[in-house]
Amino acid sequence: MRTLTMILATLWAVNATADASNCESISDSDARNHCRAVARHDKSACESISNSDKRNYCRAEASGDKSHCESIGDSNLRNQCRGVAGGASGASNCESISDSDARNHCRAVARHDKSACESIGDSDKRNYCRGVAGHNKSACESINNSDLRNRCRAEAN
Repeated sequence: MRTLTMILATLWAVNATADASNCESISDSDARNHCRAVARHDKSACESISNSDKRNYCRAEASGDKSHCESIGDSNLRNQCRGVAGGASGASNCESISDSDARNHCRAVARHDKSACESIGDSDKRNYCRGVAGHNKSACESINNSDLRNRCRAEAN
């Protein structure tokens, strides 16, 4: 479960036009490339991500094509991908995610409803969710983790 939480922390994002310049200061190269792809709506940046599940999640989120989610091995991550990449029509997939923070984030992003963020226990993840689901960059400024804060800045608008 810890691995899933770490993956979700680096992958959470929204399908929105964003400022990719904030992605450049993210220290983890996979998270940086994921951020770039989502911010630019260009899945080509996903191709250098080494982990195939992360790469397919990135492809789906950057393109809005949830068919990329189907080859993700981890069922929780696959459902997170389906929910986030599928938008409101994919929100039902969020209900199958076992981690409650990830489930609530998925609900918030898929439905563009930041109220689901309020149930997220970790304050950084909660503020990230508020920023991306609520399209509110000011929520990003309360995030302590600099990589997550920059990712939030890039994806919230």
